[in-house]
Amino acid sequence: MEEAYQRYKKEIKASHILLMVDENATPEDTLKAYRQIQDIRKKAIAGEDFGKLAALYSQDPSAKDNKGELGWFSAFRMVYAFESGAFKTKKGEISNPIRTRFGYHLIKVEDVRDNRGEVSVEHIMITKPSDATQGTKAKSTIDDIYKKVQQGENFESLAQQYSEDKSSSSKGGSLGRFGSGDLSSEEFEDVAFSLTKENPISKPFESQFGWHIVKLTDKYPLKTYDEMESDLDAKIRKDDRSRLITNSMNEKLRKKFAIKTNDKLFAATSKAVTNDFYTGKWNVPTDTKPYDAPLFKVNDKAVTGTDFLKYLSTRQKGAESEIKPINKLVDKYYQTFIDDQLTAYYNDNLEGEFPEFADVMEEYRDGLLLFDLMEKEIWEKSKTDTLGLDNFYKANLKNYKWKNRVDAIVASSTKEDIIKKTEKMLKQGKTPAEIKAKLNTKDKVEVMINEGVFEEGAEVLPTNVKAATGVTEPIKKGDYFFVAKVNKVIPESTKTLEECKGKAINDYQQYLEQNWVSDLKKEFKINVNKDVFERVKATIKS
Repeated sequence: MEEAYQRYKKEIKASHILLMVDENATPEDTLKAYRQIQDIRKKAIAGEDFGKLAALYSQDPSAKDNKGELGWFSAFRMVYAFESGAFKTKKGEISNPIRTRFGYHLIKVEDVRDNRGEVSVEHIMITKPSDATQGTKAKSTIDDIYKKVQQGENFESLAQQYSEDKSSSSKGGSLGRFGSGDLSSEEFEDVAFSLTKENPISKPFESQFGWHIVKLTDKYPLKTYDEMESDLDAKIRKDDRSRLITNSMNEKLRKKFAIKTNDKLFAATSKAVTNDFYTGKWNVPTDTKPYDAPLFKVNDKAVTGTDFLKYLSTRQKGAESEIKPINKLVDKYYQTFIDDQLTAYYNDNLEGEFPEFADVMEEYRDGLLLFDLMEKEIWEKSKTDTLGLDNFYKANLKNYKWKNRVDAIVASSTKEDIIKKTEKMLKQGKTPAEIKAKLNTKDKVEVMINEGVFEEGAEVLPTNVKAATGVTEPIKKGDYFFVAKVNKVIPESTKTLEECKGKAINDYQQYLEQNWVSDLKKEFKINVNKDVFERVKATIKS
């Protein structure tokens, strides 16, 4: 990530020459391409024009037109091996042959500069006509539009009316945010980055696509490492760079676990794979007994020939561009298979590798076991053991009592005069609906009313409500005025099981847990080393 960020700080302008050679090419073909690219490099080092050499020898299809020119780029724009080759080559020099999945490259670094960050612009474009005689007309049109811009006419409106870039004209010419190399016109990018807040609009200029006027929207400098960290991490995981991590781990595991192959079994297993593999029609032999012996071992874990055959069956491809003959392809997959088995074994035995991780896993397992046990012995039982819950409820009726309750209407308002009107209407026997209809309007709620049965001391009741029927005096609490009408007083009574079921279940759970722990203490004797326990407490305090 650090390497990628350091590369992001720079932009490289480079050209290249490519000689294609498949990743799985034979050693002979690979050596032939390598010698040829070396010969081309010698010519370039001797002073021959790199662009002409690219047009003559490069197998990049675009080289005939662009002479190998790649323009400007930074990190993650090229495959990792090519990017590394470019960043490790000094300005004005030609790299040694660089191998990528495409083949061998020579890279000439033409220039290096600081990363310009990103820019967002709007533009107006008049396309370049195929008929050269019409070129003057296009230039005249863009000049007329520029005069309108200078006269103060709205740039976005002009783009919508006149720009021939249909992908952006409907958006007022907006191209969004881009960096060097994101567009296919270096001329356009250079003009866009040259604009400033003081001079935000370019003069008409020509690119390979036509004539443009560009207006700066904003500039975005390169982000800090901290700002880019998550983005770098995500890009690396998708990039060839991720192979560095995988290869490093594979190398480490190969050294840690010495693999000894049963050569006789491997030869037999290899012969079981036919050329049907190339077309995806190969099947694992029906009788796998001859291959069930250990092909190799990772510590005490045996990996059989049958395991390898099953692995191969998942790797079949329809394309015939794989390594040939088939035994060479099997050899290649065998090495990958070994790495996969080593990684799987390593991941399955992390607790043996890392004691601290083992402690965490043990604690996690114990927690899950305890959770399952508690659910079975206590939580589930408290919900499903209806007879036990009923008996517990009857044995503890004193804990499930209603206080004195009142059937009451409670009204509140921020205005004292409104609450007094409410008091009067309550005394007149008006219903909550009648009171709200009288005092509230369509646009304003003057009074809120809550009615129901409330326990003595409930938060919703005004403090002056007593266990007696009638309308209370208005009382103020905070920003609100309250008045209440007690319709009925309900004396203290025992709650039914349905009325207190939630609390009863919770109490029953605690009862079951206490009994369960008591039974465990009877079954298992616990001896505490007092001296060690006191030292632990002293250490925690310090």
